[in-house]
Amino acid sequence: MSRDFGEVEHLQVSRKGPADFVSQADRRADDTLREELMRARPDFGITLEESGDTNVREDGPRWIVDPIDGTSNFLHGIPHFAISIAAEQFGEITACIVYEPLQDQLFWAVKGRGAYLNDRRLRVSARKNIADCLFATGIPFKGHGDFGRFTHILNEVMPQCAGIRRFGAASLDLAYVAAGRFDGFWEEGLQPWDIAAGMFLVREAGGIITDIRGSDQMLKTGGIVAANPAMHTQLHKLIAKGIKAQRDSG
Repeated sequence: MSRDFGEVEHLQVSRKGPADFVSQADRRADDTLREELMRARPDFGITLEESGDTNVREDGPRWIVDPIDGTSNFLHGIPHFAISIAAEQFGEITACIVYEPLQDQLFWAVKGRGAYLNDRRLRVSARKNIADCLFATGIPFKGHGDFGRFTHILNEVMPQCAGIRRFGAASLDLAYVAAGRFDGFWEEGLQPWDIAAGMFLVREAGGIITDIRGSDQMLKTGGIVAANPAMHTQLHKLIAKGIKAQRDSG
């Protein structure tokens, strides 16, 4: 993958849909991860972004994998992307990794044993004043998401906090929340492979995660609000206020 990134201008790229790309590197990573994970745990099913489900059974164990989270960054030569892998058993995530290859940063967690960056234990930030907080999000783009809804939410959150960042790789945004680099993250319209590993990192690092409606159905609804314990309720209320403002304006 690092080799491909260094030769990004030579990659052959085909469109999957509006503003959504797939590269040879994506396919190679998909094939390699499928082969290695199925060899390691032949009883596990696997859900991959590029190639879909293999041997996935209801309530059976499975891997949830994004071979390159941040494909558009990768293809534009922006060094911010990751491999995201989560293990799910009986409907619950039990272990994960998010690997940032160019920085050699391995974020990982095992249920009940905490979250780590390489060999260092991670904890979410301890900030309690929203004016000091830095949040991350994902911005709707061509063919994806509700820009009007996002704008109303942004109008509520932005004036209250120290800043908002959009880096284009949800798994890393969530890993950075787990590491205390961001104080919170929200986004809608995500797929399980975008968030399964990252949300587990945040939880094991002491953070709070819900979907946009406040439930724990993130993998089903595709919406997520993740933050340190002091900030989650405040961030969630601002998001809800923005959604209400959009409804009232319509």
